[in-house]
Amino acid sequence: MNNRRADTSVDRRAGVLDVRALIKDYAGLRGHRVRAVNNVSFSVDQGAFFTLLGPSGCGKTTTLRSIAGLERPDAGEIAYAGRVVYSSASRTFVPANRRQFGMVFQSYAIWPHMTVFENAAFPLEVARKFSKREIGERVMRILSVVALDGFAERKATQLSGGQQQRLALARALVNEPRLLLLDEPLSNLDAKLRERMRFELKRLQREFNLTTIYVTHDQTEALALSDKIAVMNDGEIAQIDGPRNIYDRPASQFVADFIGTTNFIRGTLGLAAGEGRHVVTTSCGEIVASVMEPLARESPVIVCVRPEHLVVHDRPMPEGRSCCATVQGSVFLGERQDLELRVGETVLTVHAHPSTAHAVGTTVYLTFPPEHCVLFGT
Repeated sequence: MNNRRADTSVDRRAGVLDVRALIKDYAGLRGHRVRAVNNVSFSVDQGAFFTLLGPSGCGKTTTLRSIAGLERPDAGEIAYAGRVVYSSASRTFVPANRRQFGMVFQSYAIWPHMTVFENAAFPLEVARKFSKREIGERVMRILSVVALDGFAERKATQLSGGQQQRLALARALVNEPRLLLLDEPLSNLDAKLRERMRFELKRLQREFNLTTIYVTHDQTEALALSDKIAVMNDGEIAQIDGPRNIYDRPASQFVADFIGTTNFIRGTLGLAAGEGRHVVTTSCGEIVASVMEPLARESPVIVCVRPEHLVVHDRPMPEGRSCCATVQGSVFLGERQDLELRVGETVLTVHAHPSTAHAVGTTVYLTFPPEHCVLFGT
């Protein structure tokens, strides 16, 4: 494996959407300015599904609203297909209604007094450039795509949560937007419906070949839907990469902690072990891990390893390649068995096969696959 730091740089090749050095401040208490978005840059290719992921207050929704034209940034540039829609340098600001972008809000923003047909037709009627016949044909075609053509005359308030979400998508798609912007559109759905709607959303995005910007704090959604993910923290981008690299090769401890569940083991950096790896001396013995940033020997480090990558054995492995642990908790979750293991003062979580049966208090042995261990400086 190469000693490769995960990609946090900006791809300088122009995409269909280019956001450059975006800055947005808000007025805070006592006249202080609060920076919501700090020098954010990224490019999105045509037809790609690009997700802005991060905790509340990280700047992801402000970035999305700036792209939509609902916020006016303080500095930077936004361009779509070579057309600048915002630039602080040239004082360009194209209003939201002239950007021809479709947007779906977290609340769906459906008109309760209108029927399904009227809600979907609203953007076309406002545009005033389509005949009644054209509006009818386009609306029914898009309602058919989202499986709501049989509900055209029903009041929007009589729809289920999943149907309302599909109606919001239909209204965003009916005007054939050049760019689709989605602000946590699945967050109001229950868990099973949310999972089902992920597949529907991805299907629609691929069917229309829509360049899509998606905002969420849900890591599972981001991993399931995205071609690329930008993880944000405190108004800045911590890492941009594909879902698998974001998960397996996090660029920082923050990314490793935010994406999924991770075990953190403190240690001291030792000798190089080849292939961009180093030996780390820890309370769990010596662990070989990949270095994600330049570090000096003997410096304090943290090893990150996912629960599903730890391997549990009933007996010691040869040549001292395993450490002894005590089971202090065991939970059966159907598709897996979660084990809580103690090694000295360190407590580790392991996702084991559901057939695994280790009673609390028993002794087991752990191995740490080097290809799944990464380390960072403290």
